[in-house]
Amino acid sequence: VQLVESGGGSVQAGGSLRVSCALSGDTTSGHCMGWFRQAPGKEREGIASISKDDVPTYATSVQGRFCISKDTAKNTLDLQMDSLTPDDTAMYYCAAALLEWPCPSSESGFAYWGQGTQVTVS
Repeated sequence: VQLVESGGGSVQAGGSLRVSCALSGDTTSGHCMGWFRQAPGKEREGIASISKDDVPTYATSVQGRFCISKDTAKNTLDLQMDSLTPDDTAMYYCAAALLEWPCPSSESGFAYWGQGTQVTVS
């Protein structure tokens, strides 16, 4: 399984951005998948996950502003980000758990990781 993120970039505060994660070697439908981010000088944090049954969960910091979804036709994991603030500036990573596993309670439970895509909000 390989994950490749895309769609990062620079946006002004209050704007929107959509990042995607293409999965190869399997389908998104059987995996819990998540988005993480790491800002300079800070630890990586989980911000959203979606179970193999498509149930989403969000961190408080992004609840109501971000939306995680799977596109089964494209075999991608997407993250729609609205009302962005400079605090959202970070490298964004997607991750996937092992097939048919429930969503892990920590990032160490995710087996597959992408290389990340940079999001900068000014």
